[in-house]
Parts: sequence; C-alpha cells; structure tokens
Amino acid sequence: MTQFIITALGSYGDVHPMVGLGTALAARGHRVKIVTNPYFEGVVFGAGLEMIPLGSRDEYVRLTQHPDLWHPIRGPKLVLTYASSRMLRTLYELLVANREPGNTVYCAHTMDLASRLVGEKFGDPVANVIFAPGVLWSEFDSPRLKGAMLGSGVPRWLKRLQFRLSDSLFVQMILGGELNRLRRDLGLTPVRRIYSQWMFASNMVLALFPEWFGPPQPDWPANLRTAGFPLWDSHADANLASEIQAFLEAGPPPIAFSPGSANKVAHSFFAAAVEACARLGRRGILLTKYDHQLPKNLPPTVAHFGFVPLSKLLPHTAALVHHGGIGSCAQGLSAGVPHVVQPMSYDQFDNSRRLVRLGVAKEVSVRNFRGRGVADALALLFESSTVASNCRELAARCNGPGSLAAACTALEQLAERKTAR
Repeated sequence: MTQFIITALGSYGDVHPMVGLGTALAARGHRVKIVTNPYFEGVVFGAGLEMIPLGSRDEYVRLTQHPDLWHPIRGPKLVLTYASSRMLRTLYELLVANREPGNTVYCAHTMDLASRLVGEKFGDPVANVIFAPGVLWSEFDSPRLKGAMLGSGVPRWLKRLQFRLSDSLFVQMILGGELNRLRRDLGLTPVRRIYSQWMFASNMVLALFPEWFGPPQPDWPANLRTAGFPLWDSHADANLASEIQAFLEAGPPPIAFSPGSANKVAHSFFAAAVEACARLGRRGILLTKYDHQLPKNLPPTVAHFGFVPLSKLLPHTAALVHHGGIGSCAQGLSAGVPHVVQPMSYDQFDNSRRLVRLGVAKEVSVRNFRGRGVADALALLFESSTVASNCRELAARCNGPGSLAAACTALEQLAERKTAR
C-alpha cells in the first residue's frame, strides 16, 4: 500500500479533481491524504479521505473577496503570491512531517512548489498534476494568454522571447525570492528560470484532460501523461436537492449560468443572464453561493441555487453559460450541452479558445457580456445542427471513471519505478 499525498490548492475547480483522484486511489487500496484549506473539509471528509489542513478558512474567504482576484493580470499574481510563495515553507514542513520514507508519492497541484522541493531533497517521486493545457507554454500551438501575442501568425522566436520575459519579469519576481531562500536553507542550488525549466521537471506531468482537448505539442514536457477529464464533483450516490429536481421537472430544460465557485463580483453576469432568458423565452438556473450578486425579484422562470454538482445538473439543461474554468468546460462537454463563455483570467481564455475550436461554444467578452449579446450567442448555438452534433460526439468521448483509472495506473507505475530504482 503506497501513501499518496495530494495537494489541492485553489477553489472548488482545483479541489474536486484532486479529491476525485484521491478517491480513485483509495479504492485501489492506497492510503491518501489531501492537503487543502479547511474551507473544503466537507468535500474531503465526505469522500472518506484524510485531510492535512493548510491555512485557515478565513484566509480563503479573504482571498475570494480580494478585488484583484478576477483581473487577468493581477489575479494570477495575487494567487501565486499567496498559494505558491507565502504558503511555500508551511506546506513544505507539512509534507515532510507526513512523508513515509520510501513509500510516499506526491501529487502536486500546479501552484504547489513544496512537493517539488521534497522530491529534490529526499528523492521521493513527484507527479505534477495539471488540469488544463493552457498552463503549458508552447511555441507551436501556443496557449491563449491575456496580454501576450501568441497567435498562429506570430513567429516562434517572438513567442520564445515573450515566454522568457514572463519567466524572468513575472514568475521570478513573485516566486524567486521565497523559493530560493528555502532552497538555500535546504542545501539546494538556486533556480532562475522557474516556470520554463524547473516547474515541470518532476518525475511525471499528469494531465487531467484528453488529447482531443489539448493535442500534445513537440515542446511539451517529455514526461507528460494524459489521462482525460476526471469529471468528479460529488459522491457517486449524491442526488440533486428536491427543490432543484422540482424546478427541472416544471418545464423545458433551462439554461445554467455559473460564473465560478469563488466569484463574488458577478452582478453584471447574473443581470445579463436574466435578461438573456427573457429575450429567448427560456428558463434559467443561476448558480452561486453568494446571493448578494443576484438581481432582486427574479422572475418565476429563473431560479437560484447555491452549490450544485454540475455532473448531476447539466444533463438536464439546454446550455451552460460560464467563465471558462476547466471544470465547467469538462462537465459541459460530458453533458453534451453547448457553451457560452465569458473568460476573465487564468487559463479561461485558452479553455474558451479550445471549446470554440471544437465547435461547441461561443465566446462573449466581459465588455460585451450583456443580455442581448448572451441571447444572440445562445440563439446561434441552439439553431445549429452542427453544434448539436459536435456536442453529442464529444460527450461520447468523455469517461470520468476511465480517466481516473488511467491516472491511477500512471501514478502506480511511477511508484513502482521509483521503488525498483
């Protein structure tokens, strides 16, 4: 029995796939510990897993309330500063305290630098787990990054220059100081090109997305393994609440609107949602735990609910309007519904590009995200038989249990290789 320590840093979209991976490993007889903020203890304990608390609930809540969180540039800087730099030493100490020498494999979230340090210091196997292809810098089919010129017509030398400048002027400035201070204390040499040369130099990069969503590129890490979308966001036996089920049964399939689980500044998003439903004569479901964002006096054809597992809800809906988070993208693809995407930050711009390229989505920018624009985008999707066909085809390719099984096999093989060595 191998011990797997899984770090789940971020919001529900980060925690759910890691907990899903943990449940699959535990079902195969392994011991699993999830390192995450106590805000998500219900998810971890509900899955029957052990939790190592990192930070406090208040810290997570304060982070979700920060005005920069959803800014395309300042948002990633804020999250990297908190999750990767400020928590680095604390996370490292937790990982070392819980390791079983010779019998521990670390499944490291992309923002987790500490597991990589443990791997360097003690030789323990480390798998770098990534959820979306947009985190991989490629000179070929480059990710869509806000503020960068990486389109198909941009020469490769200019892409390389932008990546190098981002590494030295953005990543190094945020992470370099704290990372290299800890490396010095551990007797490790300093690193300079953190993102391009060190970040993915673990024993394995485990990609929790399928190749048809993110086709491998020639300059991706050679140690990358793709497993597919895990599609885990609730317990297998969980059912929709009775009030949700009643609304679904009261009329035709509604349109689901979800701006992100940690989004507390979605007032205009929900106002546009209500107007779009009225223009189309469609029913709608607004998903948020923070009801202060909602318009007052919702019409009877539009309902609001807090957290709802998309895997349970979306098969009963007509479309999904969302922010482009990879979890929402995967659940919408699995449910076979068309998407309207309003990307705001992080990997959302690249995820949106891929959905549009697959022929199942329309993108509406933040500036144009108004009732008329959303309604027009949805109408085009509803009217297209090609979109409907593409949705059905891609839904048939999604296999959550199969993806988790493939990920577990890859991790077990990593453990066996290190043990044999």
